[in-house]
Amino acid sequence: MKESRPLEGREGLEVYLRYLGETVPDLALPRVSASKKKEESAGRPGEGDMSTLKSPSGPSGGSFPGGALTGSLPGSLEALAPMVAECRLCALSATRTHAVFGEGNPSAALMFVGEGPGADEDASGRPFVGRAGELLTRMIVAMGYRREDVYIANIVKCRPPGNRVPEEVERAACLPYLRQQIGLIAPKAIVLLGQTAAASLLGRADGISRLRGRETALEAFPGIRVMPTYHPAYLLRNPAAKAQVWADLQQVMGWLGKERG
Repeated sequence: MKESRPLEGREGLEVYLRYLGETVPDLALPRVSASKKKEESAGRPGEGDMSTLKSPSGPSGGSFPGGALTGSLPGSLEALAPMVAECRLCALSATRTHAVFGEGNPSAALMFVGEGPGADEDASGRPFVGRAGELLTRMIVAMGYRREDVYIANIVKCRPPGNRVPEEVERAACLPYLRQQIGLIAPKAIVLLGQTAAASLLGRADGISRLRGRETALEAFPGIRVMPTYHPAYLLRNPAAKAQVWADLQQVMGWLGKERG
């Protein structure tokens, strides 16, 4: 195998969409300068207005963005998982079927973080297994990975009723668990899927359309490169945005020095 650069432009997008089982005929992909992207970002649609998001403290005393390994929590994923399964720190525990801890390679170089479980995830106890999860799996394969090669988790571990956006107090209760997962897995890169994931971990009120496509970092984990992008559920509603997500994922592939046969 030899190292190759991520494909760009229409050629790269066609390869990506082929993995997703889709085509995009008549798609124009003009190059846009960084300054132009910045000017246009204010007008791009996001997944919701989170401009009022504040930074509450979590139960471990941390605040957004979170701290590194929390001494009061178990020092392994195996020990942390049953604690999450029995968690009663917020009201979401009263309506859940299963807490959804996360799954994947515990030593993964790449981690994906979404918002929270939906109905399928709540029923199965696994993250991203519904329609959005199927799309995420195809995205992972398009990057040259298998789903079991990466680690997948969410901001909250229990499904909010009606799939509503998790409230601040619910996110604050769950974030110490996620921070501990990040510290234990120690990935090289994290892809934040959607507005809630980006706002919660980065502690920023910017819309996802402003944040996506730009490398950032978590204050407590300075060695991890972070890429916010659109959530797969948003892509199901807005297929044209898949081109933007593919550009974001190509950046991440470059960080990880992906090789292709």
